[in-house]
Amino acid sequence: MRNICIALKPDQPFDLQPILASLPLLPGVYRFFDGKGEVLYVGKAGQLKKRVASYFQKTNVSPRIRLMVSHISRIETTVTRSEAEALLLENNLIKSLRPRYNILFRDDKSYPYIVLTGEKFPRLTYYRGTPNRQHQYFGPYPNSYAAKESMQLLQKIFRIRTCENSVFNNRTRPCLLHQIHRCTAPCVKLISADDYQADIRNAVLLLQGRHQEVEQTLRAAMESAAEEMHYEQAAALRDQLRALHTVQQKQFVESTGGATDADIIALAQQDGLVCVNLAMVRGGRHLGDKSFFPDHAEDLSADEIVHAFIAQHYLNSSVPPLLLLGEECSDKALAQLLSEQAGHAVRVSQAASGERKQWLEMGQRNALLGLQQLAMQQGGQKLRLDKLREFLDMPDLQRIECFDISHTMGEATQASCVVYENLDMRSSQYRRYNITDVTPGDDYAAMRQALMRRYQKLAEGSQKGDGARPDLILIDGGLGQLHIAMEVMHELGLNDFALVGVAKGEGRKAGLEQLIFPDGTARQLRSDDPALHLIQQIRDEAHRFAITGHRAKRGKARTASSLEEIGGVGDKRRRSLLTHFGGLREVKQASVEQLCQVEGISKSLAEKIYQQLH
Repeated sequence: MRNICIALKPDQPFDLQPILASLPLLPGVYRFFDGKGEVLYVGKAGQLKKRVASYFQKTNVSPRIRLMVSHISRIETTVTRSEAEALLLENNLIKSLRPRYNILFRDDKSYPYIVLTGEKFPRLTYYRGTPNRQHQYFGPYPNSYAAKESMQLLQKIFRIRTCENSVFNNRTRPCLLHQIHRCTAPCVKLISADDYQADIRNAVLLLQGRHQEVEQTLRAAMESAAEEMHYEQAAALRDQLRALHTVQQKQFVESTGGATDADIIALAQQDGLVCVNLAMVRGGRHLGDKSFFPDHAEDLSADEIVHAFIAQHYLNSSVPPLLLLGEECSDKALAQLLSEQAGHAVRVSQAASGERKQWLEMGQRNALLGLQQLAMQQGGQKLRLDKLREFLDMPDLQRIECFDISHTMGEATQASCVVYENLDMRSSQYRRYNITDVTPGDDYAAMRQALMRRYQKLAEGSQKGDGARPDLILIDGGLGQLHIAMEVMHELGLNDFALVGVAKGEGRKAGLEQLIFPDGTARQLRSDDPALHLIQQIRDEAHRFAITGHRAKRGKARTASSLEEIGGVGDKRRRSLLTHFGGLREVKQASVEQLCQVEGISKSLAEKIYQQLH
């Protein structure tokens, strides 16, 4: 790769000819910057010179593009070996830089899978992340509900274990799941390895959409057991068949065209809003769908939106053999790159008939429904924000950040910062701060540290600062916490930041909150005021985010510290105890005799551990 950079002085007229003369007719990626050094746009091109020139030669470009071009003060390009390589680099830069004028799909989370592990007695589990070769993965599923629903159905039919290995290896009697007929208890050998593997094979067939094969296998096994007068076994197989029939009635939409693996991508545009609906078909089963609402897509064509979605969604992640589109996407380099990364041919098709046409129509209906729901949601949010703007006399209010402190008697103190912008909570911009070197329980010192860490780089003008400038900062607390925030902002030279404290009302009842202002005045909104509802929404989210982080930190600290405090139990013995019993709770439940069975634990040390934990 080779980088080319063209910079202009602030008072220098934009002379296009020297810029174009330095650009090659080669594939690559270009980046537009404004006068502050912020990235405006990232794009890829088969021929850099022609593509960059097109931004300045077109007369029928959208107002958004004209505005972007007027702000360009520097252009950087990177020459690549192929257009496919340029596409990959473009996607990586868009995700890392998040330019202001690129279409952005905000949901970048990994998708859930159902996993059958590779042990002698495989475990059924739920997984998010990159699959590896040690286990069998089925999916991905469009959401956690679809994956967990399928897991529950498999448990009902085949009763596959779901417990961790640390628990499985140390069971001495069946657990509750066996008693409610959700596990065959292989941990205590109530089922043979061969019979368990037969259930695993049938579960795999079911996950692959091969229902008829599973039914034929179970029916044949039931008839064989009945002929041999193994009536209990025959009855168990009969129950499995009944459960399978129930599942087939409740299951997601099923294909009649074989074990197809495909994703259906449909698009809807209405009143400046855009929705891309993604439906997943695996093993011929329609597993469900998910809607995406991109940023900066208002005046783009359907082709551009679909291309951006495919690139951002599938590059560097799993992709099925078929992508069925409701809109045209003519980029051959994209399909080629997806095939290379997936290790199998990926076909991007717009042609649909019969069942596939029905899938596309279903996707388009769901995309329109998603737009309608979003419009209703944004209407409510807009009313709330407008009322808050009116109450605070801040007509340009857009971005709100809210802080909360969480701890238990001073233990494991954490601060949270949540962000509200563009009529929605922006979870990707949330931050947690581990509070250190303060007196336990000192909420004022904790708030000072969190605010200082949040805004110090922003005050210094660093491009590496954490987030954009907020229009309003909410502090969950009364006048004392608000004074701390005012002191921090004064020290940082950020006196233009609007600050409001949110104090809990009498009896901590919702609707009785008081808003505290820097001049010491307090005002109370009506309990049915939409402005108060927005403040409550943001404050409650900050509290939720802080307390979940605090509980995780506290639980981790307590798990380690309760054993660390016992003399004679170092890192190695602590790990041996937790591995042997499967967790701290199980260690606490163990008797002295059971503790002695752990390697490195003598009778006297076992008695000491038992006394310390009880």
